[in-house]
Amino acid sequence: MRSCAIPAAGLASTLYRLQSKAVSLAKRALVGYIFICLFMWSYQRHLMYVPDKYIDEPAAYGLKDFRRLRLTDADGTHVEAWFHKAREGFPTIVYLHGNGGNLGTRTHFIGLLVKEGFGLLGLDYRGYGASEGHPSEAGFYQDARAAIDYAGKSLSLPPGKLILYGESIGTGVAVQMATEYKVSGVVLQSPYTSLLTLGQASYPWLPVKYLQLDKFDSLDKIKNVHAPLLIIHGERDSIVPVGHGKAMFEQANGPKDVVYFPDKGHVDLDIRELTRLLVGFSQKNHLVVQ
Repeated sequence: MRSCAIPAAGLASTLYRLQSKAVSLAKRALVGYIFICLFMWSYQRHLMYVPDKYIDEPAAYGLKDFRRLRLTDADGTHVEAWFHKAREGFPTIVYLHGNGGNLGTRTHFIGLLVKEGFGLLGLDYRGYGASEGHPSEAGFYQDARAAIDYAGKSLSLPPGKLILYGESIGTGVAVQMATEYKVSGVVLQSPYTSLLTLGQASYPWLPVKYLQLDKFDSLDKIKNVHAPLLIIHGERDSIVPVGHGKAMFEQANGPKDVVYFPDKGHVDLDIRELTRLLVGFSQKNHLVVQ
């Protein structure tokens, strides 16, 4: 009876070829993974920051009596801000917008705040609108410091007369500034605990901890903020899940308030409602003198 068994030498040769193919495939996969990691590391700020360079005069958006300010950061970068003086008895809001667009894409909200009586010092970070430079966490902090210092030295508005309003990525800037300046209030719209945590959730298959350059670790910093705080978050937010806002509120010092919108997400919050909340927050904490 003829045997069907593969000769030992043939079996060894087959196993060797299979092993060689597996090793070759593993090497290719590893090289591909390393390439993806390097690409994400080098391109990450293009994904994180989406500035719009086009911007017109405030008046072109229907904003009256605004001044365009050219500020100089500590590193020599020139950034632009818009300023409108507050009505008597109202504080001035330092507006730190999100990662997309520029001040020109937020003029409806800015107009409502000014109409209500608030002063407004709106900042376009480096790389946004008419501001020079390229976006980064450290750069954003320098931009915000330049705006707050200018407010005190040139506009006679010390930090105690300022409310920091951070929107999305701007919440990280607002929290950092609130640890450095004794401001009268802090408002965080759709805040995150850290961009590192968001990044890891978005790319669980990447070693984000070792790749991400800009971390904005707000959860660790919020315990060092002692100004009155208001957190606003949409419960249907798919970009910054509401759990981030809840964790920030839990960690924060008082006095603090939080408002969750059950039917809203990240970009569809009602600006009239936001304005109303700002007025109520200011009145409750005696920031408005009438």
